[in-house]
Amino acid sequence: MQDTPQCLIRRTPWPESASRPLGTPIQPSVVYASPDPDTLDAQYDGTQPGYTYAREGHPNADVLARKIDALEGVQQGTGGGLITGSGMAAVTATLMGVLKAGDHVLGGDQLYGRSLRLMNQDLARFGIATALADPTDVSAFEAAIRPETNMILIEVVSNPTLRVADLGAIAAMAKARGILLAVDNTFTTPRGIRPFEHGADIVIHSVTKILAGHSDATLGYVAARDAGIRRAIYDFAVTTGMTPSPFDCWLAERGLYSFELRYDRAEANAEALAEHLASLPGVKRVLYPTRADHPDHNRAVALLDGRGGHMVSFEIEGGRAAANALTRAAPQIAFAPTLGDIGTTLSHPASSSHRGMSAEARAALGISEGFFRVSVGVEDIGMLKAEFTTAIAAARG
Repeated sequence: MQDTPQCLIRRTPWPESASRPLGTPIQPSVVYASPDPDTLDAQYDGTQPGYTYAREGHPNADVLARKIDALEGVQQGTGGGLITGSGMAAVTATLMGVLKAGDHVLGGDQLYGRSLRLMNQDLARFGIATALADPTDVSAFEAAIRPETNMILIEVVSNPTLRVADLGAIAAMAKARGILLAVDNTFTTPRGIRPFEHGADIVIHSVTKILAGHSDATLGYVAARDAGIRRAIYDFAVTTGMTPSPFDCWLAERGLYSFELRYDRAEANAEALAEHLASLPGVKRVLYPTRADHPDHNRAVALLDGRGGHMVSFEIEGGRAAANALTRAAPQIAFAPTLGDIGTTLSHPASSSHRGMSAEARAALGISEGFFRVSVGVEDIGMLKAEFTTAIAAARG
């Protein structure tokens, strides 16, 4: 038996080429070799570019971050956005990286379910106080501010009731009081609004959703207006190992290439589907930001420049039995607790994102057993209308 040639063990150089690959290469390496200690020092000091250990950053994450930076209008000199292992990792790194024991954070009362859990159950264990207020009413936020309030966390459009935050008023109030404003822009995306242009200090995304768009990559993103705040978020994310997968970053980058096409098609479908749902017997209400009957219609039209987005929520008559009948009658529409896929998905907040809340607390938000959220995809709109017509008829039966 022959010995293994030693040149096979980390001795074969990468082939040189006068041309470059059109597609971004995947770089799964955990570590990067430097020529000497001086160079490694220079890399850690930031005076020389390069990578050291993948937990601290890798090429695929940086390529993806720079593309989302461009979408969000991130200014040079801030350090750029940071990719994390999930959207909730981005939210957690923001809160835990910036805040300290004794601080107070004020959140919108209709944040994503896990963000609410973080606010209501987890931050207190680290000495960070929290409160929630209605983001559609700046006076409610003003009343909840404390001397130790250091951050406000809101979503532009809430999940799943699609209420539209009074972003301009909240941003002005936060700036006047020296409070950081963090905006989760997952629902609206930079195609709908760029929060930095409206006074946000920090912008967060679950890249898992419509930015990546194919339900095959789990990632988050966070960018800060101030380089020092960005560094604090980065340090916490690196220390706690919120490392994104290079392969997921590569998949998300590929998804971004069609993001605007997918978003525009899904948005057009969502507007048409909302109108169709409102015409069906058994539908109690439909929520879509640009509909005239939406409670925040005027603000949505002004803030989002007339764009309603790709999300629709609706409520049917009946309870859990009707909800079960609806989903069973629509097997082609994925019943799944997610959003932003290229295909339409249907979710039931009472049994998924808001299942941890009491029925009374859900009712206060307008979430009943008959309440559904639709992440509208790019399918033929005629097909979607037919499928929802059949499903809602089954729920009535």
